[in-house]
Amino acid sequence: MADGNSVDATSTGNAPVPVWFDLSTPDAAQARKFYQDLFGWQINVLDETYSLVSGTNAPPTGGIGQSGPGAPYTGMCVYFPVDDVEAALAQAEKLGATRLMEPNATPLGKIAAFRDLDGNVIGLKSA
Repeated sequence: MADGNSVDATSTGNAPVPVWFDLSTPDAAQARKFYQDLFGWQINVLDETYSLVSGTNAPPTGGIGQSGPGAPYTGMCVYFPVDDVEAALAQAEKLGATRLMEPNATPLGKIAAFRDLDGNVIGLKSA
């Protein structure tokens, strides 16, 4: 929620619920098998570096990626919807967060990521 002193760059008119997850791991093949066996996820491997995750006959809701030396983070990142990715990322930095991934366009919308004050990786996705 915006107060009188800040710009509400996250307002989408909806509750701020996660819209995507991303698991960046040093062994994506192992992670794909583990979570597929655990949850029964359908995995659509796009290439050796990334796969889309969905439930049975459902659209993708997340991804599993191969992390490496240039990866902005390793681990789980939950993405939240925002109206303006750049403005929300700038607001997060103003509040003390650290930018990890510059805003960039994907087939599913513009995304970016930051590390919050406790070290959690949080993603932003255009609504």
